[in-house]
Amino acid sequence: MLAILTLTCAVAVGNIYFPQAIGPLVAAGLHLPPDAGALVVTATQAGYTAGIVLLVPLGDRLPHRPFLVTLLALTALALLAAGCAPALPPLVAASALVGLATVAAQVVGPLAAGLVAADRRGAVLGTLLSGSTGGMLLARTFSGTLGEWLGWRAPYLVAAALALLLAAGLAVTVPVTAPSTRRRYPALLAEPLRLLRAGPELRRSCLYQAAVFAGFSAVWTCLALLLTGPAYGLGTQAVGMLALVGAATMLCTPVAGRLVDRVGPDPVNLVCMLGVLVSAAVLTAGSLGGTAGLAALTLGTLLLDVAMQCGMVANQARVYALRPDARGRLNTAYMTCAYLGGSAGSWLGVRVWNAAGWRGVCALAGLLAAVALTRHLRGYRRQGCARKRATRAVPGAVRPPGPGAATTVSGVSSPPQRSQVIVGTTGAPQPVCTSRSGGPWSAR
Repeated sequence: MLAILTLTCAVAVGNIYFPQAIGPLVAAGLHLPPDAGALVVTATQAGYTAGIVLLVPLGDRLPHRPFLVTLLALTALALLAAGCAPALPPLVAASALVGLATVAAQVVGPLAAGLVAADRRGAVLGTLLSGSTGGMLLARTFSGTLGEWLGWRAPYLVAAALALLLAAGLAVTVPVTAPSTRRRYPALLAEPLRLLRAGPELRRSCLYQAAVFAGFSAVWTCLALLLTGPAYGLGTQAVGMLALVGAATMLCTPVAGRLVDRVGPDPVNLVCMLGVLVSAAVLTAGSLGGTAGLAALTLGTLLLDVAMQCGMVANQARVYALRPDARGRLNTAYMTCAYLGGSAGSWLGVRVWNAAGWRGVCALAGLLAAVALTRHLRGYRRQGCARKRATRAVPGAVRPPGPGAATTVSGVSSPPQRSQVIVGTTGAPQPVCTSRSGGPWSAR
């Protein structure tokens, strides 16, 4: 079943990105100015953001199997309408509907997290993310090649057929799941914001991903300007070839997932943030031009892609472990923050490019990673201080995790079975009860 879920992620994410490669073909086919095709890409991405906010929370309210089948069927219908659109306005409207409905990957993640054991969750999430990465990269190549051969409508029609086939496959492979909540739809829409306000772990995961994704988007937005500018004088095809280097992340994210299962998400986040800082330094050499500059861009973008995607595995593993009954709403909050960060990074990157050039863009990516790293290191420092305070509060006491202690697997606390007894500062035994959340509180 993991294979078909990974393929679903690939196709769903690919539907967002394949219009980027056929924008000029769309404009030429509809006898419009060359930049008119960008409206199709914008409409698809805007619809996708709306789908994350409006539809993904329903993953907690509806059974997953019929919900996924419905989403893919609607996606197929919207793709068919886009492929048959006679003019730009209906094509833009259909593209917005494609983006709205093609959020299956954001429903598959919480579903898979609930179907596997906690000690395998990171590996499964890494595999799903490798599928999303493959779909993003291959969709551009597939649509560009097919569009050159058969026209711009062909990618839409083939994508519609793939969505229908996946809907049929999921209808017989996804197990029956029970909804985790019965809340009304307006309450579901408001819940992600409430979870953000109340959850420090969710907030820091969102900060990490928003900051790193903002730097990632700034680099990739301005990379086309660098490669097609006087430093290199290459065509837009060079950007696509350089993007294929990111295919290496398909191999790295499952490894990152297994590391998250073994050591937890925080160490993986730390390594990924340091990786982004190193990539920003390497990418700076891209301003030199020539073979050396192109080699720096290749190495730097590869390191940036791997660090960003592996960091996402760690963040999602942390987020999904917070509340198993609200994974859809947690994912809505997380992905919304991530995409807002990416949009802000693209906008800011272009302005930094105009003011300071490529070196300024690399400095921006490094600065954003440093913000996330500073917050992460502060968390380590707070944990160290808390351990020291606990040691001073109970001098000489040893508190091994006994039968009443709360256990943690991949960040998920399981309730203890009985109370503990520890030795207080007076030397007398003091019972300690444990709350439902796993935190100790002294018996009165």
